[in-house]
Amino acid sequence: MNSLIKLEIARALRNRKFLFFSVLYPAILFLIFSSSAGSGDKVGGTGLTVATYLMVSMASFGALTAVLMGNSERIAKERESGWVRQLRLTSLPGRGYVLAKTASAAVVSLPSILVVFVVAGAVKDVRLDAWQWLALTGVIWAGSLVFAALGVAIGYLASGDAVRPITMIVYFALSLLGGLWMPATTFPQWLQNIAKWLPTHAYAALGQAIEQSQAPHLRDVAVLVFFFALFAGGAAWLYRKDTLKA
Repeated sequence: MNSLIKLEIARALRNRKFLFFSVLYPAILFLIFSSSAGSGDKVGGTGLTVATYLMVSMASFGALTAVLMGNSERIAKERESGWVRQLRLTSLPGRGYVLAKTASAAVVSLPSILVVFVVAGAVKDVRLDAWQWLALTGVIWAGSLVFAALGVAIGYLASGDAVRPITMIVYFALSLLGGLWMPATTFPQWLQNIAKWLPTHAYAALGQAIEQSQAPHLRDVAVLVFFFALFAGGAAWLYRKDTLKA
């Protein structure tokens, strides 16, 4: 399993076009979204400036882009090319395959997080304590594993032709409804009640709590743990199911 993890990480780092897109895209969106607000403008109900709030949202969005978009389409292509069939001839368990994919995705997501932080600090003058920068990096990076597992599940659930539109629908729905593009506090109340149970909302909320020097809300932690178990378990089950079909 360790050999597969190393191979997956090497393959992810060789995909320069995808790395370029996933690393720069969220930083560019951060600059666009934050340009319309003054340096002192705050997001209602949070006490955070627009730039500080959007920094976490776009770093989370960047990590989501890297792990979800990359995993799902890559796995669907591997199924069609016969690579997964070769893995079935080994003793690799389903959980080992899921772990290898999530680990490689986590390596790709880290640069996208760091670039958003650098741009926020250099261009928008976002200032935090050293422990907050470190905690934000760790929390957003670790939280991306939830969506890496989702990418694996979609890659096994959808065919090669259908995987991209399915991934895009899930990607944009989670980003928009989870409050990554705009504060969830601007939603109607009924939509806010839905958003607070989405993994993307809980994901960004962890980082926002750190920015406010507060402990993460237990509900947000529980939501992420639940969805990680759901996505990872579903991905492993779909891997075994696909194996039985072969």
